[in-house]
Amino acid sequence: MTAATWKKIAAGQIDPVYLVTGSEQHIFNETIKRLKKALPDFDDASVIRYDLEETPVELVIEEADTLPFLQEKKLIIAGNASFLRAQEKGKEKVSHNLTLLETWLANPSPTAVVVFLAPYEKLDARKRITKAFKKVATIIEGVRLQGKDLTSWIQQEASSNGVRITAEAADFLTRMAGDDLLMLSTEISKMATFLNGAGDITESIIEMLVPRTPEADVFRLTDAYVNGRVPDTVSIYHDLLRNGEEPIMLTSLIASQIRLMFQVRVLRKKGYQQPQIAKTLNVHPYRVKLMMENRALPNEERLLFILDRLAKIDYKLKSTSGKRERLLELFFMEPLRK
Repeated sequence: MTAATWKKIAAGQIDPVYLVTGSEQHIFNETIKRLKKALPDFDDASVIRYDLEETPVELVIEEADTLPFLQEKKLIIAGNASFLRAQEKGKEKVSHNLTLLETWLANPSPTAVVVFLAPYEKLDARKRITKAFKKVATIIEGVRLQGKDLTSWIQQEASSNGVRITAEAADFLTRMAGDDLLMLSTEISKMATFLNGAGDITESIIEMLVPRTPEADVFRLTDAYVNGRVPDTVSIYHDLLRNGEEPIMLTSLIASQIRLMFQVRVLRKKGYQQPQIAKTLNVHPYRVKLMMENRALPNEERLLFILDRLAKIDYKLKSTSGKRERLLELFFMEPLRK
């Protein structure tokens, strides 16, 4: 839906009212950026912004109904539309005339484009004003992309920067940098600049230019551990320590990886396929793919034993002073029996 709406905006089919909702900030930024680009003779400095946690919505309506000066249409950004979500009594800083807003939504100004931003995971669907928005506004959901949607977005983002990236390389990129769209957009732009705006983003280029997230390194560490590569495991662990990562946090992340391995094995035994497992566990399909292809993956009994040991290490880390780094190192150096 988001991609289709952006395509319409690029084609000049601009609606009078947009509602952007969700937690993915890049979707908010990109929507505004595309509207600025699509509006004819638009001056970036003339964007009119309101914070609806500080300003009543009546002022937004008044501005929208005022004819623009030296422009065909004005762009108004109304941020923090908190009246669209469930509110605790006494928490609202500003009183909004929502009856007036509902009336205005039914007949918005033809000389303004008003973008309401609701950066919240969930809106209160029971409210009259929420129903009014859903009825007349163009809704853009800023939700985290996953699976094929995320891969497709990465390839489109690369294309917009003049470069190409395969699905496999896109999956590798998300393993390195995570799935935050703003972060991915920044890294893709950086790699496109390195390629002078032409060519292919390969795994070797990603490896060279994109910094790993701690989660990505923990994935490598855990993979090396379950495959019995003790020197690699200890080397990655020391790298993480040098980067300032704490043993307690690393223990938690490793346990999360082991728990995911256990869940993948259980669901696979039940006949689930890779896409079903990824969707059920709400994780990137590429992580599931790597685990399913790993023949050295311990069985369920062994994985539960590892989780039990990690729980004991976590307890010791939280109750022991001194060289706590050694506790995890000894854990990695013990042979892993299947």
